[in-house]
Order: sequence, then structure tokens, then C-alpha cells
Amino acid sequence: MKIGLLTLVLRFPGCASLKEKRGRLKPVLTRLHREFNLSTAEIDRQDVWDEAVVACAMVAGNGANLQAALQDVIIFTEKNWPENVLWENRIELI
Repeated sequence: MKIGLLTLVLRFPGCASLKEKRGRLKPVLTRLHREFNLSTAEIDRQDVWDEAVVACAMVAGNGANLQAALQDVIIFTEKNWPENVLWENRIELI
């Protein structure tokens, strides 16, 4: 069994409040959870209006499938929310 952790740093250009940022971030987290059956949470920069650090966790039988699935999450995020700049991403397998 392998555990995969994907960390995404998202930028939200033009956000002028935390409320606006939450309004743009929540649909991203919900859709990633629904599409990929993974756990999502904002883990850092909660007080910053235009940035969010998001963690996505997934469990799989082997590392290769897990790596490919998390890569698909990155591609899906870039494709479906082009207005949110994906600033950085990191995949860790445990």
C-alpha cells in the first residue's frame, strides 16, 4: 500500500478578500474530491487573499498508479481552472 500526497500552490489573481478567495477555492476542492475520490484541504496561507496551499491525499496499491493518478490531478486542475495560476506542485509517495 502506498500513500500519495500532492501539494498545490494556487494563486487567485484579483482576489480582494478572504471571502472571495474561499468562494473561488471551495469549488476547486469539491470538484477534485468528486472527480478523483481523494481528500483535499487548504493547509497553509489561509490569511493570504490571493494564494492557497492545497493538499490532496490518495491511497493506492502501488506507487506507479498513484504517481499517474496524482499527475492527472495536476493536469485536470490546470485545464479546468486556467484563471487560477498553479504556481507550484509537489508529489510525495510514502
